[in-house]
Amino acid sequence: MPDYPRFPIIGTPLADNAIRVMMLGSGELGKEVIIELQRLGVEVIAVDRYANAPGHQVAHRSYVIDMTDGQALRELVAKEKPHLIVPEIEAIATQTLMDLEQEGQVEVIPTARAAFLTMNREGIRRLAAEELRLPTSPFYFASSLAQLRDAINQGIGYPCFVKPVMSSSGKGQTKLNGPEDIEKAWNDAATGGRVNAGRVIVEGLIDFDYEITQLTVRSLGIDGKIQTTFCEPIGHIQKNGDYVESWQPMLMSSLAIQRSQEISKKVTDQLGGRGIFGVELFVKGDQVWFSEVSPRPHDTGLVTLVTQTQSEFELHAKAILGLPTDVSLRGPGASAVIYGGVEAKGVGFANAHLALSTLGVSLRLFGKPESFVKRRMGVALATAMDTQQAREKARLAASQVTVVEVNR
Repeated sequence: MPDYPRFPIIGTPLADNAIRVMMLGSGELGKEVIIELQRLGVEVIAVDRYANAPGHQVAHRSYVIDMTDGQALRELVAKEKPHLIVPEIEAIATQTLMDLEQEGQVEVIPTARAAFLTMNREGIRRLAAEELRLPTSPFYFASSLAQLRDAINQGIGYPCFVKPVMSSSGKGQTKLNGPEDIEKAWNDAATGGRVNAGRVIVEGLIDFDYEITQLTVRSLGIDGKIQTTFCEPIGHIQKNGDYVESWQPMLMSSLAIQRSQEISKKVTDQLGGRGIFGVELFVKGDQVWFSEVSPRPHDTGLVTLVTQTQSEFELHAKAILGLPTDVSLRGPGASAVIYGGVEAKGVGFANAHLALSTLGVSLRLFGKPESFVKRRMGVALATAMDTQQAREKARLAASQVTVVEVNR
């Protein structure tokens, strides 16, 4: 494998000197990263668990495999010989990635260890709370319904939250208000996660004012050393554990911003490597608690497509390649999710013209081949003089776009 210098000579896609990047997971976030990599002359191989995923539609080549199957993953890497592997999701055979990196066959972004630790909530929560001693919500891991019940009764209390150890976008998450909710929460976690690991995390309630995503970039400075920079904080709203709205910047006290950045740097320094990290935090006044981290672009960061000089996807692509990055804010903006609303294959989008009739509004329609009622099918983005106006414009635009079944 070529040993690329700090600022690589970028080759030509589909030529012998191409830099080849394999995306593991090719949803809407991966699609945007692929586009940014291709703008920089990189050859991209998109991999996902289903055909015609959003990233498949723009990559040079695409594959459908079970990414938790280590042997299948190893065979694909041997066939394509990528220089870099970029995970977009958690449900990957991370032990195989660690083996491949150890063997010197490929570099994993940000590192194979980071992918391994963040594959499930247990690895990263124990790192944050037990090794780094960061403030978190009270938590307990349970491998059975009885353990879950005991954990709640013996200290966690109500209300509390149960989540699968492996999931994304809040899938499988349940709020429990009393003992009658325990069994349903256990079952929802088993069916809602990326993989049924037979294990959940139960978290006690924190009295917080709001949640943020602190996008944190580890990239190479002009001196060739890793530097850590921070995007302006992103506020977001979740319903049933799923992001529905985000905006940037989130107004916070200077001390809360400082603490958010300190926590984010401690976590990302431990994970290492290059790339963007989405650090989720709870905030109350000047107090900040660590929640989760994704070693990749974050769904709430879709708003950066209209708010930043370089979106989170461009930042990730440039950091991956060892190129300089710029986290500066261009102006206030917001995003709002467009849900499927129907269970259908072969869908279309109606009334996009209505949404786009408002100045400062843009759409990203992801091109997913199948719609579910609560599946994220697109996002409305808006800019304005302030975030409140932007949020109102984005919500209105998202409500105007309707997903419809197309008869074939």
